[in-house]
Amino acid sequence: MPQSVPTFAELLAETSGSAVHLETRDVYAVAEEDADFANFRVGKGYDLDDRESWWTPFHQLVSDGVARGVSVRRVRVVSEPVTEYIRYEHAITPQNLAAGEDVRWLPRSQASDLLLPGNDLWIFDDRAVKFGIFTGDGGLVGHEMTYDPRIVKQVADAVAAVWERAVPHKEFQV
Repeated sequence: MPQSVPTFAELLAETSGSAVHLETRDVYAVAEEDADFANFRVGKGYDLDDRESWWTPFHQLVSDGVARGVSVRRVRVVSEPVTEYIRYEHAITPQNLAAGEDVRWLPRSQASDLLLPGNDLWIFDDRAVKFGIFTGDGGLVGHEMTYDPRIVKQVADAVAAVWERAVPHKEFQV
């Protein structure tokens, strides 16, 4: 695997067809979400109509990619009952939808017969996979990249199976 891992922005800029994200953790401890998660925990939401208050560079990257024809999808495999963090993710998913993502959810109990990758990941045009490596408590350790066609195909097939079984965001209740 290469020493240098391209950023999401760099990979998305090179993508012409699809970018697919698989999330399998029930808790994330990502510093840039700390304030929003703390607000969620005390009942403070956001106004989807006040886009300037929540729109981030990530949302802009996704929106720009979708505008040039890239399909951006995210599928989350979650335990039930869901954790507080997953309730938070569910509450902010309309932001992802507004940016142009298609988001689905799959209860972990419905994934027992699926072969899942060991780490969260992004697949870009079925040519590259960027793995996210996390600590047990959800802290991001770093990323690994592969362009190995065999691994990319295995991962893409696994994520496709999850996607087919998962339900759209609007149908998933937390």
